[in-house]
Amino acid sequence: MGLYWRSGIPIHFMASKSSYLELTKPRITMFILMSTAIGFLCAAHSGSGWTWWTLLHALAGTALLASGTAALNQWYERAADARMVRTAKRPIPSGRINPRNAFQFGALLSVIGFLELWFGVNLLTALLGLFTEVSYLFLYTPMKQKSPHSTTIGAIPGAMPPLIGYAAVSGTLTWDAWVLYAILFLWQFPHFYAIAWMYRDDYARAGIRMLPVVEPSYESTARQMFGFSVLLVPISLLPKYLGMAGNLYLTGALILGAYFAYTSLRVMNDRTVLRARQVLLASVIYLPLLYGLLVLDGTRS
Repeated sequence: MGLYWRSGIPIHFMASKSSYLELTKPRITMFILMSTAIGFLCAAHSGSGWTWWTLLHALAGTALLASGTAALNQWYERAADARMVRTAKRPIPSGRINPRNAFQFGALLSVIGFLELWFGVNLLTALLGLFTEVSYLFLYTPMKQKSPHSTTIGAIPGAMPPLIGYAAVSGTLTWDAWVLYAILFLWQFPHFYAIAWMYRDDYARAGIRMLPVVEPSYESTARQMFGFSVLLVPISLLPKYLGMAGNLYLTGALILGAYFAYTSLRVMNDRTVLRARQVLLASVIYLPLLYGLLVLDGTRS
């Protein structure tokens, strides 16, 4: 039959499992879980009661919803993905997973994730997770083919993970939660504009109307990258003044924000792919370090 085995498992079955795992975008899901955990931690620092069991349910439900959303998004965008070099090898356009199976897989993960958040945590957390998925799939995803403003729409569900984590502990949303939301909301613009800049030709080939696609001079893209990175600096300092963190956080947030803004400023003066890639790298460094400072210097108890 020509069927090879490894440790008693058919090779084709192992490949199928790895393809389904790829469909969930594990790296992005881990980033989402990091942001969810930060919201959870900040709520716990505020004095709200919590248990490890609640944290487990919150992270599991969020992971399932995020994975389901990723799978359904790839099902919806399979034709566009097939036209882009960087996405053509994804499970659906490459033919490793049938579109129908991908849709059923994504829908199943989404339903289980919603129920996990509802019954394992609370209804508010589940509704926030549901809003995230619905707005991402039904607002952001189709708008990508129509308007560069899709980035703004996408930033709304993209900043939801800290709210989900916060609500899991407190059952409500306070100013602390909304500050975490604002930080992640603003951070997304330089980050995703840098990606769109780097892969402009790919996006154009797929008909995705990101800002660098509709404005090849990159002037507006550079201005927005710089403007949002500058606005992020004072917003990122608010945890100190809301009593969420101390002076270590304040100092670190200032340094990180200044560096992030500096990389964006260089894009305005030198509109090249190299500078855009440096902004992307700065964004990838910025957020985990800022979150780490919140973990180390959380002051409420």
